[in-house]
Amino acid sequence: MNALGKLRQHIKRKGLRATIRVVWRRYVFAHWGLLWMKRDLVSPVPPHQLKPYPPLRLETITVHNTAAFVGHFGDRVETMTELAAEGYTGHMYLDANGDTVAFIWGSTRTYHDRHFYGCSFPVKKGEFFEFGGELAPPYWGTTLSVDLQLQLWKAMQAQGCHTVVDVCEAHNIPALKLHIRMGYQEQGRILHVYRLFGRWRFFRETRYSDSRLDALRKPPRSPVSESVA
Repeated sequence: MNALGKLRQHIKRKGLRATIRVVWRRYVFAHWGLLWMKRDLVSPVPPHQLKPYPPLRLETITVHNTAAFVGHFGDRVETMTELAAEGYTGHMYLDANGDTVAFIWGSTRTYHDRHFYGCSFPVKKGEFFEFGGELAPPYWGTTLSVDLQLQLWKAMQAQGCHTVVDVCEAHNIPALKLHIRMGYQEQGRILHVYRLFGRWRFFRETRYSDSRLDALRKPPRSPVSESVA
């Protein structure tokens, strides 16, 4: 299908206004505000009400097993192979068919993201940078989103780490809520990434003092008192 045909299909599915926004962000101007988060690796995860998931097999990602990504993440095979070859620590979960249904990565050194944002994320001694976590749609809303992080934290603790740091896009509400669920804290820093005409990228960092997560937190339940007649 040619580009014009794809454009017509997108307009039919999403509407003209949404299509214009996509085209603008992809070919003219895009901006991401990435909130820096952190968490120690020993504090317990707050209680949650996520759904269970069927048994899965955890494997370390290597250059020899990335074919397992074809089923659900076929466009990531080359990227996963490159990350494994560069020595980053990657975990993936495989279903009964041997297909990867979730994955996540950690880096104990400065991570240069050449696959999407095009910038570098510095890492201090004792920290590791967590990135690339993703679940296949059938596993959204399950405890797998918690378990894949906990298992990575254990692996990084074995490498001498005591703190996990990462970034979260300011408008990605589900991801921000996941950070709240996992007990992350804001660092008060935002890394701004700008892309111009789909090619040039610019970066700057700003600070903030007001919480960007408090508005998303569930209010505590008020105690129910019994009235005595």
